[in-house]
Amino acid sequence: MSALDLARWQFAITTVYHFIFVPITIGMSALVAGLQTAWVRTGKEKYLKATKFWGKLFLINFAMGVVTGIVQEFQFGMNWSAYSRFVGDIFGAPLAIEGLLAFFLESTFLGLWIFGWDRLPKRVHLATIWLAAIGTQLSAYFILAANSWMQHPVGYTIDAERGRAQLTDIGAVLTNSTALVTFPHTITACFLTAGAVLLAISSWHLRRGNQTDVFRPGLRLGAWVVLVAGVGVLITGDLQARIMTEQQPMKMAAAEALYDTSKPASFSVFTIGSLDGREEVASVRIPSLLSFMATADPQGEVEGINDLQKQYQQQYGDGDYVPYVPITYWSFRLMIGFGALAMAVAAMALWFTRKDRAPRNRWLWLAALSTVAMPLLANSFGWIFTEVGRQPWTVFGLFKTSQSVSPSVSAASVATSLIVFTLLYGGLAVVELMLMVKYAKAGAPEIVVPPDQDEADRPLAFAY
Repeated sequence: MSALDLARWQFAITTVYHFIFVPITIGMSALVAGLQTAWVRTGKEKYLKATKFWGKLFLINFAMGVVTGIVQEFQFGMNWSAYSRFVGDIFGAPLAIEGLLAFFLESTFLGLWIFGWDRLPKRVHLATIWLAAIGTQLSAYFILAANSWMQHPVGYTIDAERGRAQLTDIGAVLTNSTALVTFPHTITACFLTAGAVLLAISSWHLRRGNQTDVFRPGLRLGAWVVLVAGVGVLITGDLQARIMTEQQPMKMAAAEALYDTSKPASFSVFTIGSLDGREEVASVRIPSLLSFMATADPQGEVEGINDLQKQYQQQYGDGDYVPYVPITYWSFRLMIGFGALAMAVAAMALWFTRKDRAPRNRWLWLAALSTVAMPLLANSFGWIFTEVGRQPWTVFGLFKTSQSVSPSVSAASVATSLIVFTLLYGGLAVVELMLMVKYAKAGAPEIVVPPDQDEADRPLAFAY
């Protein structure tokens, strides 16, 4: 394999691995803040127990996300220096804002939240977790703005002499139409993921009759979050599909393996055919659905791969502008399928636990427990679809993946780092799983109310 192939594999592995932790962290930060708000407002001990229990799992994921995110960014200099040189002036701006503003906000106030228990006043301490949660949202936005520029470049000029893109309008980059639809789609997916974590772990404890005062509300909260966020994912995904069709029509055509322009275009739920999708043996189709997804019109025209390939050759020169269709086709369906399956299990969990019922069906609890994997798989396949569907471009219409790889890095060097990082991440996955299982099984902590202390004896929040 060439250095380019290995560099793509390495970036794919580290990115998908990193994004396992990100949606849990983003969604859990707000849910933990909500539970602590409920405790501050009501004084009920069950909310304090829930806050500390889910907060511990949230912190484990936050730490893992930070570590894996740093490694991911190193690759821009290691394996993709030509890409970094071309886009650095633009791509670096939102990432710098994310590091200086958003990450600083979330990490600083998360530290105050961790060490501020029994040291800060209740409402001040509550404010720290909310500010940390806001920081995670802002961090996501700036990173997605950078990625959205790769999908739909705006606010730039090309310096032909230096061979790089230059930023001319940071406002255009931050208000990119792609970012404006990608952000709510990603955030709702994060809440769907966090809700599934609550649902799965709570179901495990309820099956064993553990701390029902904490985990029954946790199960129902998680299920409601999955359902509401799932509806949000569907709505924002529909908007994103139309923006994508307008900006990257080849990606939508590849998502359906649509080689010939159709009006109207049906959506295949499942297809059996040749590996490249050119020949179809059998399929299950929904008439006009692809037209509606792409154009908001059931009778709308959707351009096919063959026509788009001719257009791109005229516009960009000779070359193959078709992404790898099998991955694009199936990742799109698996993204939708796993998300829908999580919503179905959440609805089932709400139905069987209504009116304080405690179901005995073992299969129900197994289904609820397995829910934790469904949004994670949906998220991963969603990003695979987004990035593979953009190929052969790193920056759509401007810079190809083949141009982006570091010219001085050998295949042996990339292979070495690929093996090292894969083994390292495998070890971290074991550590993460062990920590999550350990603290998830431990259940919510018992709350010990300290005796009243004089103001002079109370621990200091800050000392100099």
